[in-house]
Amino acid sequence: MDIALEQPAHARLITGDERELSVPAKLRYASTDPLAVYIDFPGDVSLDGHGATWTFARSLLEAGLGGPAGDGDVHIWPSGEERTVVELHSPYGMALLQFDTAALKRFLLRTYAVVASGEEDLGAVVERGLSALFGSV
Repeated sequence: MDIALEQPAHARLITGDERELSVPAKLRYASTDPLAVYIDFPGDVSLDGHGATWTFARSLLEAGLGGPAGDGDVHIWPSGEERTVVELHSPYGMALLQFDTAALKRFLLRTYAVVASGEEDLGAVVERGLSALFGSV
């Protein structure tokens, strides 16, 4: 059975001049892609007016809640006891966001209630990926 989770999240975008702007976001998880988590941002906060979705490893979120983690496009680290920083890099620039740590931990625990760590069925994920890649070849 496929299970999907969604949780609203409040983020604070840290600007270059050290201001904080409120940004709505949605955290998502799907049992059909058990290794990934998603953060969705609405179009009214993006440069092109379209919504943006960032996908990264669920294990990265877990690691980043405990200490600095990540390389490449997504970095996560604690900022005191109450906030967690998520740094996102794209060809258009970088965004530095702060989330409530308790909300991220709550979301992560909910994902593990759906698919426990180490219990991910990768066979189905690989099969879907190959089907998408090769189609009906």
